[in-house]
Amino acid sequence: MSKFYEQIKINKSSKKHRHTILRVVTAAQSVGFFEGMIPDIEALGYDVAVTASPGPDLDRLAAAGVRCLPVAMQRHISPLRDIVSLCRLIRLIRRERPIMVHSMTPKAGLLAMMAAALCRVPVRVHTFTGLVFPTARGITQRILITTDRLTCRCATHIVPEGQGVLDDLRSFRITAKPMHVLGHGNVRGIDLDHYSRSPQVLALAAPLRRPDAFTFIFIGRLVGDKGINELVSAFTKLHTLLPHTRLILVGPEESTLDPLLPHTICAISSCPAIEAVGPQADVRPWLAAAAALAFPSYREGFPNVVIEAGAMGLPAIVTDINGSREIITHRRNGLIIPPRSADALFTAMHTLATDAALTATLAANARPMIASRFDRRYVTRCLIDYYRSILPGEH
Repeated sequence: MSKFYEQIKINKSSKKHRHTILRVVTAAQSVGFFEGMIPDIEALGYDVAVTASPGPDLDRLAAAGVRCLPVAMQRHISPLRDIVSLCRLIRLIRRERPIMVHSMTPKAGLLAMMAAALCRVPVRVHTFTGLVFPTARGITQRILITTDRLTCRCATHIVPEGQGVLDDLRSFRITAKPMHVLGHGNVRGIDLDHYSRSPQVLALAAPLRRPDAFTFIFIGRLVGDKGINELVSAFTKLHTLLPHTRLILVGPEESTLDPLLPHTICAISSCPAIEAVGPQADVRPWLAAAAALAFPSYREGFPNVVIEAGAMGLPAIVTDINGSREIITHRRNGLIIPPRSADALFTAMHTLATDAALTATLAANARPMIASRFDRRYVTRCLIDYYRSILPGEH
């Protein structure tokens, strides 16, 4: 036991002479975007610390040996609490004196970039994932644009998650600073060994599968913004024509934020071919039990569920929005349709359910296309190369 604590003291003393990179996200669950990359960042010779609102995911990361510095932050606009969070971030940054602050998610970006600029941190990076303002309207859109502009003004480096996010940042004139998409986009990449049709996954999928049905699956929050109203409308029409079809909805319901229309809720509860199974800790068996992903979202940054479905060999129907159109190539590994169109979604679902040759071709292309662009090792290498290019002394 004494040797164990002696080794901890040695590790701590060695880190005192290393510069710190501070990664900041708003909610603790968002640490999943980069936690697998922390050992690679530390291999560069830096100490990595993580700041987020307190939560089980942050506790889990701390238990794994990562230095976690909790600061409570609200996801939504809350002026008084935001000021308190900003002050706490300033105190934290002054104490830690990081060489880089790298933020992700909107509120963390605004507060962390402001705090880092006020503390004159030399390298300040913000990654834009999903953008809300392109689909917002009125005063809400103006507020969101203003806050994103302020985030960019305080940052020294701006990383859009994908080309579509970069294009929106330019077209709305959020910033004139140079921006750089890493690799093919996406901030996390995918573990292809984990997301595979292994014998264990197939065994878990067996009781979920219906061999006599063509099964569509959706994974995400069951809200209007994700296109669930259109999806349920299109599927009920499809099921009338093709009774062997089935729809699985995986994800939480949100009755207060962007709730579903009453007739959508009624259809989900009354149609025996629609199965709302709630959130699932492991979505792989559900993906392995399905024939195609239907993901008709209105807006995304870079949807990981489309990558995960592709890694599991599923073709996908996606809307022509940021992220989705960068993962799916029309009629190569899926179909791209206009957003907010139940008719277009019905046509695409009918095509996959009736054209076995096309569906087989799309499915055969799905995993290789994901592996060539979004393997986690490649995405991590892109981030490390970017850090090397912007950190002092790493050139």
